[in-house]
This record gives sequence, C-alpha cells and structure tokens, in this order.
Amino acid sequence: MSVTSSYRVCVVGLGSMGMGAALSCVKAGLATSGIDLDPGRREAFAAQGAEAVAGAVSDLPGDFDAVIVLVVNAAQARQVILGPDGIAARVRAGGAIMVSCTQSAEDARTLGADLQAQGILMLDAPVSGGAAKAAEGAMTVMASGPDAAFDALAPVLEAVAGKTYRIGSEIGQGATVKVIHQLLAGVHIAVGAEAMALAARAGIPLDMMYDVVTNAAGNSWMFENRMKHVVDGDYTPNSAVDIFVKDLGLVTETGRSLGFPLPLASTAFAMFQQASNMGHGREDDSAVIKTFSGIDLPQGKTS
Repeated sequence: MSVTSSYRVCVVGLGSMGMGAALSCVKAGLATSGIDLDPGRREAFAAQGAEAVAGAVSDLPGDFDAVIVLVVNAAQARQVILGPDGIAARVRAGGAIMVSCTQSAEDARTLGADLQAQGILMLDAPVSGGAAKAAEGAMTVMASGPDAAFDALAPVLEAVAGKTYRIGSEIGQGATVKVIHQLLAGVHIAVGAEAMALAARAGIPLDMMYDVVTNAAGNSWMFENRMKHVVDGDYTPNSAVDIFVKDLGLVTETGRSLGFPLPLASTAFAMFQQASNMGHGREDDSAVIKTFSGIDLPQGKTS
C-alpha cells in the first residue's frame, strides 16, 4: 500500500523491543507516537522528535492507521487494547493492530475475535531478535492473520522487520510459532548455564570455556549472547528470568493442551522457576546459572 503523510502509527510499550520498533518507524518516515508508563523511556523517545504519553490514549491527538503492541503478556495486551481508554477506540477504519507480545494461541484467538466484533483487523505477530535487531529495524516477525491486516500494516512491517513470516491466515498460528521458538530459546539458555556451571565446578576459567564453545560446534546464538553476561558477571536485564518463567510456562501449557510430552522444556521451566524463587526473577535470564550451588561465578553487576 502507498503511505501518505497522514499515515499514523502508535507503539504501545517502549521497552527494549518496543523502543527499537518505534524508532525504526520514525526512521522510516512514519508519523509515530508512543505510549509507556516509564518517564525515562518516554523522554528518550521524545528526544528523537517523536511524541510519547504515559498511558492515556486520550492524550494523543487523532486516530491511527497502525498500532504495534509490545507489552509483556496477554493480560497487558488486552488491557491496553480493549480496557478503559484502550487504543482500539483510536484505530481508523481499515487500520490494524499488530499484537506482538508472547501469548498463548487461545489468548490470541480470543483477542482477535473480540477485535473482529468491533470491525478492527488484528495481526497475531510475535517478534524476536532482541533489542539490537529491533533498533536496526531487523526483527523477525512470525505473523498470522487476514491478508487485509498484512496490507494495512505493510509500512510498519517494512520499517521494523528484517524478515516477516506469513504463517497463515488463522489468528493463533503466529502465537504458536513463537511459543515453540521460546521452547528452544529457554532450553538453550538453561543448558548453556548448565555447561558453564559444570566448567566452573571443574575449575575451567569461564572466559576460556566461553571462547571454546563460541568457536566450536556446540555454540548457539543464545549461548553466545547470554553466557557472555555470566563471564562478565553482569546480570543487568534485557530479558529477565521471570520472562522465561512466563514463556516456558506457555510452552508447557501448549504441550499439555496437545497431549504432547516436553521433557527438556519442562526441566528448563523448573530451573527458571527455581531461579525466580531464589530472588533472581528480575535479573537477566542468564542468572538461571545461579540455581547451581557450590560454584564460583565472576562478580559484577547484579541488576
């Protein structure tokens, strides 16, 4: 579709992914507003010449052709879209909402049906790639929904995505693909932590172990990214332990709903739950390594 100067985008949630997506829209020349409760995030976004408000959609002038919702979970997404002063009331006719939180397929389907009843298009479009890819406008988008929603959001997808997968037309398919992806991501972090914990117990310097793995066949993107935090002793969160408690919880619930065993995912879920129970829930998800006792870890930042 062609983009006119009147095409307007609103990004709800200016966290590590949402900020990158919002700024990518700005860089693409789209008139972009942002909503976030954190004043620091709003100020950072406004410093780029954009418009940001705390949470009241009524504080933003005009309506929007496209909305991107990048909040933590399904409950938050429903609240900001359909709750009091929700963004759904500000979507122009023919516009669409891109819901990019990690949620269950059932939650996605229910939200999609409720929006359809109001005549609003929804794209079930979880994302991946982390803050760096979001800032580059190169996220991976796993999307499902009607062709009309893809068409309405085409300028946004072009701005924020390096790759957009059209999973299908049925709302919930995108959510399912993201849940399966999170199975891999969570297990990779957990097993990476287990390997590094074993190295620590064996007296192998963790920087040496990290260098070996990242130059050998056992490497993965999650190991390379997250275990560097362990080597640095820096658990400042980009994605926190509690995020993977939520996401791996969705994985295990999906397995139960399909009557399908998920032994590795279930073990990783228990590890993240234990880390959260030990008080590490708000630390970087690599802090799952702290569930192992009797090892010495590099000391640095903890939050």
